[in-house]
Amino acid sequence: MVLQIEPDSDIELAKKKFKKLSLLIHPDKNPDDRDRADQAFDIIKKAMKQIENPLELNRCKDCYTEARARLAIVMSEKRRKAKKENGTNEIEEDDPEVYKKQLWITVTKVFADREKKRKMLEERANEEKRRAAETIQQAAEKRKLAEEFAKNYEESRDERSGSWRNFQAKKAKREEGGKTMRGAAFRPPKPKRRAAETIQQAAEKRKLAEEFAKNYEESRDERSGSWRNFQAKKAKREEGGKTMRGAAFRPPKPKLQK
Repeated sequence: MVLQIEPDSDIELAKKKFKKLSLLIHPDKNPDDRDRADQAFDIIKKAMKQIENPLELNRCKDCYTEARARLAIVMSEKRRKAKKENGTNEIEEDDPEVYKKQLWITVTKVFADREKKRKMLEERANEEKRRAAETIQQAAEKRKLAEEFAKNYEESRDERSGSWRNFQAKKAKREEGGKTMRGAAFRPPKPKRRAAETIQQAAEKRKLAEEFAKNYEESRDERSGSWRNFQAKKAKREEGGKTMRGAAFRPPKPKLQK
């Protein structure tokens, strides 16, 4: 399509067309628009390399075949619609020039669809590779941790064995001295109060003691007056022959509510 030749053309015709186009759009031939000329020249060189590669050439022919099949389906649908609406099978694609134009448009779409699919498959493959690499890395890390644990466990074997032997020796010594650990009730150690809690409790106790002393001092006169009044009433009753000693306590009679 880039070289403007038919898909069934042979390689010799493609080379002639490439030579003709390269002379036409070569950057040296277009000094006023050299950037666009460079881009166009790179495109036709890439197209020529694809044609010279048998695999790429077959892929291009497959795209062309698929494009013709797609266009045939579209034309068939247009003929059916035209016959239903106008009573004729004629469509604009019956014109060779229009058909050629529509075919190249369809070929372009086929190439774009295949390129999109190729990129999608490539991204999927890369994602699978990334996940596989992460899985391998995680497995390697787990294996490394397991090896380190086994190594540390082996290195601490003597230390653990020595601790057990010391425990057994102390136990045997206590049993020989009449102090056995068998059947002894386990008593957990008393929790130690934190320094901050102890200081706070001491401060609260000191505050309560100060308040009690203050209230006691303030009520001294009141308590003394109450005691003097009690003594005076007692003496007065004794002078009148009424003593409180041995007197039976009689609760006050309840007042009837009106």
